[in-house]
Amino acid sequence: MYLLVAIPCFNDAETIRGVINRIPKEMAGVSRISVLVVDDGSEDNCRAEAEAAGALVVSHGQNLGVGAAFHTALDYAVSAHSDILVNIDADGQFMSEDIPKLIAPIIAGEAQFVTASRFVDQDSIPDMPWIKLQGNRLMSALISRLTGSTFHDVSCGFRAYSREAMLRLNLHGRFTYTQESFLDLSYKNVTIREVPVAVKYFADRKSRVAGSIPRYATRTLSIIFRIYRDYYPIRFFWGLASLFLLTGMATASILLLHYLRYGAFSGQIWAGFTGGFLIAIGLLLVVLGIVADMLDRGRRNQERILYLLKRTGARDLSEVDGEAVLSEDRIVV
Repeated sequence: MYLLVAIPCFNDAETIRGVINRIPKEMAGVSRISVLVVDDGSEDNCRAEAEAAGALVVSHGQNLGVGAAFHTALDYAVSAHSDILVNIDADGQFMSEDIPKLIAPIIAGEAQFVTASRFVDQDSIPDMPWIKLQGNRLMSALISRLTGSTFHDVSCGFRAYSREAMLRLNLHGRFTYTQESFLDLSYKNVTIREVPVAVKYFADRKSRVAGSIPRYATRTLSIIFRIYRDYYPIRFFWGLASLFLLTGMATASILLLHYLRYGAFSGQIWAGFTGGFLIAIGLLLVVLGIVADMLDRGRRNQERILYLLKRTGARDLSEVDGEAVLSEDRIVV
């Protein structure tokens, strides 16, 4: 079984070599191990350090974000026909020594997507700022509600994907990918498992993804909003429609009650116009839900075609002048 360990890196020259060197050289059920570092526009000597540690390095010409770095790693893993993809941060927050524990459920056939969890074990929750801890809990609660399953940590970047999960995964967000992965794979009935791991929290280190809590929340919720809209159109549009219809009928009832009591519409005509407008919006959303559901059928067929193309190796690495490249993204190794 071929394991590819992918490490997104942005100005992590001080820690990247240690993360690579601590990756176990032998793991149960794994016959081949490769390390891919995605240099996301680093301005330090991160690439040189990674290469010195024996890793293959793919470089972005500029900083595109952790979501884009994961897209690159996923494309490479699929093209290289890896059986398992492990994604781990370059800052040393997670222990490379925990990779065998993370991939064990995949090798045993118990799961197709395994994520490390900082919060599933209440006795090992890291010492982190209260606002970030509550933010993680709220995000996990939201994703759990949307997927109908219980998850404790949906923002962790230490994860393992089976080849089946890689082939089925189809993400759009470039800012981040963590929560979107749960929604996408849950929708496709991929088996998900959480594994508790130890984590180091660096109090003086600012997160490059969640450095600004309002910005992170806004952009992450935008990604969740879009995927939920696309994957559950009837639930999404009819949920909104029910709000408008109920509010509209409640408002219109003011006019009806006024007429029944006084025999005239004067004085409460505003309620009739407002209620009628809200009801019209609600009915429009009902129609939009039906249309979106029809379009969703086409999207699902397109995803099946994409899955089959990936499965048959349509996106293999090509050779150009002796150097391997990802032809679609024009990223030179």
